Amino acid sequence: MFLRNKNIFYTFEKIIRFISMPVNRNALIRYKTIDSCLRNKYRKWTLEDLIDACSEALYEYEGIDKGISKRTVQIDIQMMRSEKLGYNAPIVVYDNKYYKYEDENYSITNTPLSKQDLKTMSEAVEVLRQFKEFSYFSGLGEIVNRLEDHITSTRQKTLPVIDFEKNESLKGLDHLDTIYKGIVNKQVLEIKYRSFKACSAKTFLFHPYLLKEYRNRWFVFGKKKNNLANLALDRIHEIVIAPKEKFSENNLFDPEIFFNNLIGVTKNIGEQAETIRFWVNAQNVPYVETKPFHKSQQIIEEREDGSKIFEIQVVINPELQQEFLGYADALKVLSPPSLIDFMRQKFSSAKELYYREEVSVHTSIPSPELSPEQ
Repeated sequence: MFLRNKNIFYTFEKIIRFISMPVNRNALIRYKTIDSCLRNKYRKWTLEDLIDACSEALYEYEGIDKGISKRTVQIDIQMMRSEKLGYNAPIVVYDNKYYKYEDENYSITNTPLSKQDLKTMSEAVEVLRQFKEFSYFSGLGEIVNRLEDHITSTRQKTLPVIDFEKNESLKGLDHLDTIYKGIVNKQVLEIKYRSFKACSAKTFLFHPYLLKEYRNRWFVFGKKKNNLANLALDRIHEIVIAPKEKFSENNLFDPEIFFNNLIGVTKNIGEQAETIRFWVNAQNVPYVETKPFHKSQQIIEEREDGSKIFEIQVVINPELQQEFLGYADALKVLSPPSLIDFMRQKFSSAKELYYREEVSVHTSIPSPELSPEQ
């Protein structure tokens, strides 16, 4: 997903990083402990006192009994003083050894949010909200709600400013949890799967390596009977962890290399990219230029009528064919011959379909099944 607003992306990234990195929890406990100490005006706090207080807090909340170093607390104080965390804590040293807040009413828990902070947080919440429907990210629901409560208590609630493409009716999303955990924990899955062409479902063992989304549909790549397989989640009937089976490490493909010359997810191991040239009429050139079919896309020729000839280096697969077919008469394939023949056959079939008086539709245009266990 691409976010054009850098502030939104930065805030979103910080929230996700904080949620996903437990190491920050210890730092947060130390910050809150130091804050609690310095708010106690009836006691003088040396650096050693703050170290002891932080060590006790970490033991109480996290069971960490090895204590912390002097350097760690000094860095914590520097962080609290800085703008990095938004605290700007007015921590001062007096009598050469005691620490206190210069502003006696200060606390990191009372740090106000600026209007820009609130605006950015509101937009970040809208981004986070897009993930709430996915079972694996269900834990974000409570976090998003708390953020919303905090924001709406400070400012008027506004309409969403970002809305990602999504389809809550998609089948297979309930399998994301199990597959994700199988990949992360390196566990074999037992899957009951029925392709669209099969008469009945089959059950087999599967070693999952990668979850991949394409056009709002999810796929999982992994090993099935020593071969690389691509399964569509919407065709999985049942899925469970097979704890007694030994997981086989991925020695079949490198995802970065595998998808480098690919549109979509359909590709056989070792299949090579081809040079594809195509013409686009003037009216549609801006669409192709601003949303290239592939990162390899380049302009080969610009014509006087505003039309252009482009070139890409990709594997020819159903997803590419569907992309080209979507442009209908606005795009013409110039090479290779095999793709030209395919396009001619499809448009010939489409013409016959539309001009036939009585239509019995058995469309032969392939949907982007992406070659997972068809």
